[in-house]
Amino acid sequence: MTLGRRGRREHLLVDVEALGGTVVETDRGGEVTYHGPGQLVGYPILTVPGRRGGGMADTAAYVCGVEQLLIDVLGDLGLAAGRLDRHTGVWVDPDGVRPRKIAAIGVRLSRARSMHGFALNVDPDLGWFGRIVPCGITGLGVTSLTEEGIDTSMREVVDVVARRAAERWAPHGRVDRADVAHRIAPADMAHFTRESADLGGADGGVADGVPGIDASGNAAAAAEVDGVSPRLLGRLSAARLEGDDREPVPLRSRKPEWMRVPLSTGPTFHKIRSTLRGLDLVTVCEEAGCPNISECWNDGTATFMILGERCTRACGFCLVDTRRPLAADDEEPARVAEAAARMGLEHVVVTMVARDDLADGGAAAVAGTVAAVRRRLPHARVETLISDLGGDPDSLQTVFDARPDVLNHNIETVARLQRAVRPSAGYARSLSVLARAKGAGLRTKSSIIAGMGETHDEVVQTLADLHAAGTDIVTIGQYLRPTARHLPVDRWWPPEAFERWKEIGEAMGIGHVESSPLTRSSYHARQAADAAAGTVEAIEAGTVRI
Repeated sequence: MTLGRRGRREHLLVDVEALGGTVVETDRGGEVTYHGPGQLVGYPILTVPGRRGGGMADTAAYVCGVEQLLIDVLGDLGLAAGRLDRHTGVWVDPDGVRPRKIAAIGVRLSRARSMHGFALNVDPDLGWFGRIVPCGITGLGVTSLTEEGIDTSMREVVDVVARRAAERWAPHGRVDRADVAHRIAPADMAHFTRESADLGGADGGVADGVPGIDASGNAAAAAEVDGVSPRLLGRLSAARLEGDDREPVPLRSRKPEWMRVPLSTGPTFHKIRSTLRGLDLVTVCEEAGCPNISECWNDGTATFMILGERCTRACGFCLVDTRRPLAADDEEPARVAEAAARMGLEHVVVTMVARDDLADGGAAAVAGTVAAVRRRLPHARVETLISDLGGDPDSLQTVFDARPDVLNHNIETVARLQRAVRPSAGYARSLSVLARAKGAGLRTKSSIIAGMGETHDEVVQTLADLHAAGTDIVTIGQYLRPTARHLPVDRWWPPEAFERWKEIGEAMGIGHVESSPLTRSSYHARQAADAAAGTVEAIEAGTVRI
């Protein structure tokens, strides 16, 4: 369930969480609604024309446009629908004796950009709507395409929505598809949940084209394949493009020349390591196995990782420890500031492990570290690389109020691969975090990891989405498989591909794109911030035109 800005808890008629649901507060308009399997959720990301950059008149016009899109879609599918006075959304039989809602709409405009969107009921469990007061409306029903006798598939609905959206919002431009869909029956989705995954077991096979699931569909009985758990392999298979029969890079294959980095230690490297050890601090350089550790440490820079060395999420690409985290250390911010001072840093990068076990997701610790560094090094810039903090507005605001010089949040991969790569996060949520940070007046940054199964066009689409969310800096680098138990490398992208992405991203209007096979999120962080700042100043001065 999601609660909009006007949502009221009393409209939750039962304990939703006790029934296995989740309640999430959002900053969209509207009240409470349900989201679940069988429902098409669409988040159009658009620059909304208007004179006020997102005022009430612009928002109303945009909502009307989304309603008309869905009305046209339903008409194409054989179902007549329309609007109901004083009730946002799309309704079946709006002028009859029994109007019923088939699509909910809740949006927000910020800096003339659209966020959130619509939820169209294709074939969800309508029983969940009986446990809430949908959209705060009493006495009116909720329906779905299946309930109205329309026999269609989710893919067919998506195809019609994509076609109608292209006609409405890009009538003369190029349209790229980047579908995010699970090609597995809902009944089989339990095989890919945390609770059902058993990394040991008997020999496994392939069922329904999903590696690691045995012939009976039993994930618990399936064995690891090449060291990777059935859960990860299943998610990758579900996200695979139709017709893509390429094999991933073998685990023990030799890296291309451009991916080989010699370890070069020296006095500065050892001094950095001694400082960090002495202050009991953790760096993402070590915990994530960064290939640039020698270059950065010999240059006197390091990326601090706060809130411990254990993460509450298990992303398929990341080496960071995922055991149960320890309690947060209240003295850690002061030690980070002390280390930064000893290292003489001018640009301090602070990242964090995800801490979903904490009420604020670790936001207070991030803000406290920014403040501690500023007290110790008043002239240094501070860059924070944060998790999505569960999308919680108050937690995000805590970090925004600390005013980091750069607010970094990584989208990591393309939309299609999100569930396989980072199942506890989401593409739309990450874009929302970046858009909110930009709306708060912060310089924003994000990162894409290439080589996990994406296409060139999907990287370009992701760059376009990041630009639409107002992202100032983007880094793109090649995925390196940390261990045999992590996602396989899909391909080694050549250096010229990264050069091309940089050209495309900066031509779109992104202030700076740092892109090379060995680039990582914090690589050349100071230089990237300088370059982005210079681009913004040039645009404002009228010497650069985007």
